[in-house]
Amino acid sequence: MSLTILNNISSLTAENSLSNTQMSLQKTLTQLSTGLKINSGSDDSAGLSIANGMQANIAALTQSQQNASNGIGMLQTADGALSQVTTLLNRAVTLATEASSSNITSGTGSQAVALDNEFQSIMSEINQIGTNTNFNGQNVFTSNAPTAFTSTQGSLATTTALTSGSKTVISDAATGGTFVFTAGASSKISDLQASITAAVADGTLSTGTALSLTGGKAVIAEGGTAGITVSSNDAVMGAFAQSAPTTGGTNTVFLSDGTSTTNLTISTAISQLSATQLNLNTSALTSTTNAQSALTAVNNAINTVSAQRGVIGASVNRLQAASNVMNNQVQNLQSASNSIQNADIGKTVANMTQFNILQSTGMAALQQSNQAQQAVLKLLQ
Repeated sequence: MSLTILNNISSLTAENSLSNTQMSLQKTLTQLSTGLKINSGSDDSAGLSIANGMQANIAALTQSQQNASNGIGMLQTADGALSQVTTLLNRAVTLATEASSSNITSGTGSQAVALDNEFQSIMSEINQIGTNTNFNGQNVFTSNAPTAFTSTQGSLATTTALTSGSKTVISDAATGGTFVFTAGASSKISDLQASITAAVADGTLSTGTALSLTGGKAVIAEGGTAGITVSSNDAVMGAFAQSAPTTGGTNTVFLSDGTSTTNLTISTAISQLSATQLNLNTSALTSTTNAQSALTAVNNAINTVSAQRGVIGASVNRLQAASNVMNNQVQNLQSASNSIQNADIGKTVANMTQFNILQSTGMAALQQSNQAQQAVLKLLQ
């Protein structure tokens, strides 16, 4: 082997090996500090793609579990309220049965009047439960459709003149805005319509809020769901009354694993709850005949409430089953993701020890290779 001094090949080789060792050591230290063997796309691009997809699935399934839990909570709220209604109706059965007998007194201050007073109190409490049972700010037994207010006066058209100086006020809880329209000497309903449209455009009222004519009456419906209130002192339109909901609520739960092919929506119709909906609003215990009719109506109402509780119970069971399946999916996906992403700490520590030793030996080898070139100087002495 000839002696040369222009290129120290052994030094270059040692330097290159030391550089590779330091890069491997740095990668190993990163894996130990993060606990992941894939910390960038360069570590394992395919593995990173698969793991990220699994994490998206896990996120969607975890939220779907929460959706199911919220849905179950709402249904259980409804079931609890209906359970109390059943208790009240059972008491109504007792009262109607007692009032059906001819051996109780009648007239002012009589036993029949006392029985009917308690019976009507039960009907009022059923109405109260239907009106005030809420879950997360939403009424359980009435539709969550946007609120609408209808004028008390009819025979209106867009060309109908409004009372000069009258005011129509709309307060919107969603925007926090208040709309005020003051009718001029030549103002028509069409002018009020246009002003409401302009208020929607400038953000005072929620998008979709509008005035329309239905059956000759003016109807102002909100666009949002936070609630509006409408008041007017216009003699032509009359006062505005909030339209009572005609349908019950719907508990809708969206479930997904993050893909577009496995989305599922579980909806449960919850009937409106009131004495009227249960056909009890005309029942009374003022006579034995009325009491017997009321007894039949109450028994039918009990069957109606029981059927609704059955529907709710079936949906609760379905949501619980779906939640259990999703919980199993999350567990298995997390296990698969861990096997792809997580570092084997024992193996990584062994690699770190190896690279530390190689770094030390590489430094020593580089030092020796640099000193070997100095032997050429002895030939010049």
